[in-house]
Amino acid sequence: MNRRKFLEMLAASSAGLLTLPTVLMADDDKGLPSALFQVPTQTGISGNILIVGGGMAGATLAKYLRLWGGTGVKVTLVEKQPSYTSNIMSNKVLTGQMSLADLNYGYDTLTGHYGVQRVQGEVKAINPAGKSVTLAMGGTLAYDRLVLAPGLEFDLLPGMTSQSEYDQFTPHAWRAGPQTQLLRDQLVAMPNGREVVITIPKAPYRCPPGPYERACVVADWLADNKPASRVIVLDANPAILVEQENFSAAFRGDFGYIVDYRPGCTLTAVNSRARSVTYTNAKGSSHAIQAGVLNPIPPQRAPKLLADAGLYNPAAEMSVPVNVLSYESRLKGIHVIGDASNTTQPKAGHIGNQQAKTCADAILRALQGKAVDPAPVTNSACYTPITATTATWLSAVYQYDAEKGIMKIPARHHGGGAISASRATTENYKDMQVWFSTLMADSFT
Repeated sequence: MNRRKFLEMLAASSAGLLTLPTVLMADDDKGLPSALFQVPTQTGISGNILIVGGGMAGATLAKYLRLWGGTGVKVTLVEKQPSYTSNIMSNKVLTGQMSLADLNYGYDTLTGHYGVQRVQGEVKAINPAGKSVTLAMGGTLAYDRLVLAPGLEFDLLPGMTSQSEYDQFTPHAWRAGPQTQLLRDQLVAMPNGREVVITIPKAPYRCPPGPYERACVVADWLADNKPASRVIVLDANPAILVEQENFSAAFRGDFGYIVDYRPGCTLTAVNSRARSVTYTNAKGSSHAIQAGVLNPIPPQRAPKLLADAGLYNPAAEMSVPVNVLSYESRLKGIHVIGDASNTTQPKAGHIGNQQAKTCADAILRALQGKAVDPAPVTNSACYTPITATTATWLSAVYQYDAEKGIMKIPARHHGGGAISASRATTENYKDMQVWFSTLMADSFT
């Protein structure tokens, strides 16, 4: 499938999907299109919706509840950070092509234009029976419907004793922010000839192509800046999970760099201070590596707050089971969207945006006593930089399978199937910038 068909697919796969990027006019320094601005009106719908988490999913939900629900729908967004830093494109911070400031998105439009109530704080407890949450700073907030979009928490790897090790010595940088800058600084300071070691956890994890993308952009940067160095990837999965042909081509040297990719590796010990890692390979033999820069991407799970509320069992699950027609959890009136939800869809920013729209529609229908949409459609789409000037893309449309109760990619003979770019190109790289600006605008403006 060519890129024209891909962009058409992005535009047409669901009523709530992003507008086709090429028809929007960017009006500010981040390329945020003014065409997305609309003023909430009175629709006759009323309700009190509380959202916890202001990332891609939570921000999109807040906007569309007000945009579609109107002024009678009270929407309160609780987020402890003053703004959101995009995980998408954050690998470009590592190569110096972008800064963290370039990836920063505030909540002023949500509050000032759409009328979303903003609470900067952290929720420490959920009371499902009393339909309220308790804030860490004190006080409670009541709700008619609660939507949790808190993102993920990161496990410690064998040999680690504190989360602070990620912050100080071996950043995973799988949440864009200070760790991203630390990893960038370590790469710049690393002597030429030393090795960068990236570890990948078993799926599922946030952004399936992300670790392979990181290996590519770092290796490409090393080729120009530290040509005697190389990247080693220790993947807990048996093979590259997505875009195997494109990433394999990149790893073997088609773009001027080599990545030493090792699948089926199980980490047995990580020494953060020494930046060393011990692992067992696919054949069962044990090996150790002393890295110049160690970037261990750990296993990820829904926050403990959700487990404490009874939304999932951490002994048997890593995220919250939901009904994908509404993203309502096993506890009535509590919905979970984004990375913390357990669905067949990938954990990614574009999917968080899509889930938010399905959830918003379902909540607004419920407030009117109407049935949910029986056939929701979502689209998973992402671009992946392979070098500083080339990129690939990957997309899949998900439709509801009523028999299995899941979102499913239709078979190719039914017009479905995941699709990807046949190769990395500069044209794809240009399209990536438009896709990113459009996606972020759809969520935050």
